[in-house]
Amino acid sequence: MADLLFVLSILLCFALLMAAGLHIHSVLLGIGIVGLIYLEGFGIIAGFLRADPYSQMASYALTTIPLYVIMAQFILRAGIVQDAFAMVYKGSRGSPTALGSLTIAIGGFLGAVSGSGAATAASLGHVATPELRNYGFRSDLAGAIAASSGSLSGIIPPSIILILYGVITETPISLLFMGALIPGVMIMLVFIVCVIVLHHRAGPAVRASDEAGPAKVRDISLFRMIVVSVVGLFMFGLIFGGIYLGFVTPTEAGAIGALGAFLVAGVLGRVNVDFVISSVKETALITGMITLILIGAAIFGRFVSFSLLPRKIIGLLEVLMQYPSLILIILAVLFFLLFMFIEGAAVILMTLPVVLPIIQQAGISVLWFGVFVSVICTLGLITPPVGLSVYAAASTSGVPAGRIFRVTTVMAIAVVVVVCGAMIAFPQLATWLPSTMSR
Repeated sequence: MADLLFVLSILLCFALLMAAGLHIHSVLLGIGIVGLIYLEGFGIIAGFLRADPYSQMASYALTTIPLYVIMAQFILRAGIVQDAFAMVYKGSRGSPTALGSLTIAIGGFLGAVSGSGAATAASLGHVATPELRNYGFRSDLAGAIAASSGSLSGIIPPSIILILYGVITETPISLLFMGALIPGVMIMLVFIVCVIVLHHRAGPAVRASDEAGPAKVRDISLFRMIVVSVVGLFMFGLIFGGIYLGFVTPTEAGAIGALGAFLVAGVLGRVNVDFVISSVKETALITGMITLILIGAAIFGRFVSFSLLPRKIIGLLEVLMQYPSLILIILAVLFFLLFMFIEGAAVILMTLPVVLPIIQQAGISVLWFGVFVSVICTLGLITPPVGLSVYAAASTSGVPAGRIFRVTTVMAIAVVVVVCGAMIAFPQLATWLPSTMSR
């Protein structure tokens, strides 16, 4: 009973502090410090605060985060997102379901090369949603297409969630990237099927021209088409082919990709002082946020270790340890609820100190579980009440977030049934491709 009260008190403190409006890194740091003082006294704090933040940040693998983030900034600010959609639009004229399906496919590709779900959703919400409405899609379904396309960045490499998971669990990031490829494509296909079914079931919709006038999609020259196509092939070959064949590490791929994106922006005439300053500023803000969460999570992790909380939880779940599938269902529900309310990187960092010993005790592959959690994170980006991709798409498309959530929730349920179910039934979906990689 005492162990159960201890676990419940930690969860209650965390919930109260989050409800009070504190930032996640402050909550993790505060609970970690207070907990360590409670368990070991004031003397232990000075040593941890001196050593832990530095040791947590002095990781070569973490250099991948600012590299992929700045690559995303260069790509987005060069207008490549709008160009890519214009190409999709021109190639699928006259076929609404083809346009919707191709928008999801291009969104998944953009998520792969940018790693920014909210930014991709916002860009597609601005460019794609009006055109989808103009070709017969309901506004809520059009907004859901933009939001779900952006959410694919949570699973399709280079996903920051996968990078952080690899750093914390010491799992090679290249293996996680390759392991996420097949489930990521499966999610994309489920989204496409949902779009086709929902669109046909909805029947005729009011055309956007009757509501807000037709969208203005930019004209794209042959030169820009060639540049965008070459950039896409290069990024895909570098991130997937290069890492898979062992030619480059994930960090090297990020560095080359960032340089390539900058050069492409220069070729397209987008590079100026404001381009560089805004890209670097946004990269610094995102990286700084992740850094603060990492530092808070490191102290929180120390408290969890000293409190023996994982061992206590394992003791509570000991009767279930011989049923790994049941443990997985419990953890999946827990992660799904957390991703609904809290930013994905924070969820990964604050839960792994507790969850990692449990999955190891249950005999679950750490690699497979990382991909599985990334799938659930993708669902969190389109599920209320937070749903960052939904709010990003809503802010640029003018479609109320509540209406988009009604559609994306259906799409999320379909992913849970099809993709999560398939991964549990066939773990090789996440482990086969990494096993064939060149080392």
